[in-house]
Amino acid sequence: MNKQLKVLFIGTYVPKECGIATFTSDLLNSVLGENNDVHCEVIVLSDPSETYNYPEEVVFQIQKDRIEDYYLAADYINQSGADIVCLQHEFGLFGGDAGDYIFALLSGINKPVITTMHTVIREPDPEYRASTEKLIRYSEKLVVMSQSAVNMLKEVYKAPEDKIELIFHGVPDYPFNSCSKYKKMLNLKGAPLILTFGLLSQNKGIESVFEALPGVVSQYPDLIYLVLGATHPMVKKIQGESYRHYLENKVSELGLENNVVFHDKFVEKEELCNYILASDIYASPYLSREQIVSGALTYAMGMGKAIVSTPYWYAQEMLSENRGLLVDFGDTDGFKKSLLYLIENPDECNDMRKKAYDFGRKMTWKNVGKEYNTVFDKALKNYNTHPGIQNRFNFLPIQLPEIKLDHLKLLTDDVGIIQHTNFGIPARRYGYSTDDVGRALVALTQLIDSQKKTEEFRGLITTYMSFLEHAQTDTGHFHNFMSYKREFLDEKGSEDTLGRAIYGLGHVVSCPYLSKNIRTLANTLISKSRQEIKNLGSPRAKAYTMCGLYEMLRAGVDADEFESVFNSRRDTVKSIDSLVDKDNFESIFITHADSLVDLYEANHKEDWNWFEPTVTYSNAKLSESLLLAYNYTKDRTYRKIGLATLDFLTEIQWRGDFFDLVGNHGWYSYNGKIPLFDQQPIEAGYLTQAYISAYEIAHERKYLELAKYSFEYFLGRNRLRTVMYDYSTGGVFDGLGSDGRNCNQGAESVICFLMALSSLNKHTNEPIIVAFQPKVSDGVLQKKKSLLSINQEE
Repeated sequence: MNKQLKVLFIGTYVPKECGIATFTSDLLNSVLGENNDVHCEVIVLSDPSETYNYPEEVVFQIQKDRIEDYYLAADYINQSGADIVCLQHEFGLFGGDAGDYIFALLSGINKPVITTMHTVIREPDPEYRASTEKLIRYSEKLVVMSQSAVNMLKEVYKAPEDKIELIFHGVPDYPFNSCSKYKKMLNLKGAPLILTFGLLSQNKGIESVFEALPGVVSQYPDLIYLVLGATHPMVKKIQGESYRHYLENKVSELGLENNVVFHDKFVEKEELCNYILASDIYASPYLSREQIVSGALTYAMGMGKAIVSTPYWYAQEMLSENRGLLVDFGDTDGFKKSLLYLIENPDECNDMRKKAYDFGRKMTWKNVGKEYNTVFDKALKNYNTHPGIQNRFNFLPIQLPEIKLDHLKLLTDDVGIIQHTNFGIPARRYGYSTDDVGRALVALTQLIDSQKKTEEFRGLITTYMSFLEHAQTDTGHFHNFMSYKREFLDEKGSEDTLGRAIYGLGHVVSCPYLSKNIRTLANTLISKSRQEIKNLGSPRAKAYTMCGLYEMLRAGVDADEFESVFNSRRDTVKSIDSLVDKDNFESIFITHADSLVDLYEANHKEDWNWFEPTVTYSNAKLSESLLLAYNYTKDRTYRKIGLATLDFLTEIQWRGDFFDLVGNHGWYSYNGKIPLFDQQPIEAGYLTQAYISAYEIAHERKYLELAKYSFEYFLGRNRLRTVMYDYSTGGVFDGLGSDGRNCNQGAESVICFLMALSSLNKHTNEPIIVAFQPKVSDGVLQKKKSLLSINQEE
């Protein structure tokens, strides 16, 4: 039994009132009608102001100007089981310059794309040329509806001939009929009845026919010219009904009130066909020669109408060999003569109708469906996954980068670390922060593996310790922000600031290569903070603090080692209770771990293994802190929750070959949508550290593989395949937005890069088998699918 073919159409779709929506619907039904082994679904382009009750085949909506939706649609396609994608392309359907948002979708899928090109431009502006050339590269096949379009693709855009397929615009299959039956059905008058239909816009050129009519009406006063169609929605949004009012005034000026009828409505296909069949002559007076296809003209031909048209490209081709009459643009007299010729020569008119009808048999939707199915088969047989998709990250380096501290040193002066840069140059107006200094101490102490390294880092570590000593308040908390004038800008920092300071100080205490004086100072600062860290409420502040206390506790530091030093410095310590007390800090450590367990128990659900109702920032640090708690206490509850929450972060962010970090543009709430952008590299750094901790504790190879992948986020393994690390300076770009990377190279990003690199470096000699696919629970998978579907009401 043959496997059912699954085709995903992308375009506008009924009930939206536009030609491409109707075309997409007709094409889908024709494909289904000619192949019993095909299943079709639709991804629609929409506008935020539009709300439609789409039929069940519509599975996903893209807001045209929201680039995140294109990325999400790509994810949906990759998970959908679709075999082939059939894209309806018109530049205005998609957001961006020349509709280039569509490439956010096309660059992220590994399916053959059949692109129906509804517009091909002979003399494109640079952005339209670039967009078209890119579309050609991403498409397995290009379907166009005229030979003129075939020639343009080859001559103007150098498209490979074997990519191009000519398939005419489809038409309904009606018998060749006289008009009287349908005139009676619709209660229409007119002898003759002339018709122009379609969404109204200035390019229709209807005034050209109006100006020709007085000379025809004078001889045939019963003539009716029916203008059928609502104003194009986009035209109406911008210009209102100005064109329709202009036409109405024109009718009055020319005295044609009894001969021109406006039907201001969008008619469904069956009713439209009845109007066409009722007409004697179809007028197609487009003003633009560049019109490469016209569904209206195609329908008129396929139903055997006598046609008068301006010589736009599509009309020239379709109406050749006496299948219709062509009148030059602006030739009022030519329109008058052509209409009179058709009215006064019924035999010649009928012969012309028959030729148009016979040619139209090639264009019936039945035949179009067969031809598209043939193209689908050819594309699937010849398709090799686009190398930029299957091996999209083959540019990544084999080896990890060498440790490079140039950028960190550039940001460090004799006070501390300047927070931000402007194009890589330290921006002094932003001053310094304790947050950066605390994490920098973690990075440097992790990198120290010899006395030689200690000497290299001594100056930096001394500066950072001096900053923290100065930043600590009388209560043991820490100021966070200091101006470049060396003035603190806050009474005290956040709880997270306190946690990050303890995080760094704990690493200093446990580093055996550092001098006893530096380690003693670190202990003193931690001791002074004991009451503050005991009273922490913020989960992330607790996690940072736990990571720092873990380093101190696992190193076996106790009061005896430092007692003599403390006794000589009693002026800096308020009471004996402030001395390092292993039991007290161990108690705080376990209390904080238990509070994270309680938080998890209160918020996790079957498909939401997380501590809170929202995934926000510094996420992996929460999981890592519980893994460290297990490593210290051997309480398996900590291990279970640490791994479960880390696996959850994998499930919601791992895309099979790259990490899509939760963006900070709104965060990710339960039953909400995952924001794709404003991604922060710090999250990749923390993930790497957490995976390494999980690997060392659980001894599962997948965590080492994931650590490598999350670290490679910095090197280009991300949604935009953008390298965040500057190999020449050692700087790291601060964020990833929909328009690329944030050009700031601040302290936070480079420090977290160094932390991640040092964690991964410990296992560089262990082979990594790139075969990991995370197990996603049914509940989470179902949740993912629901998140990818955009609610109709939004």
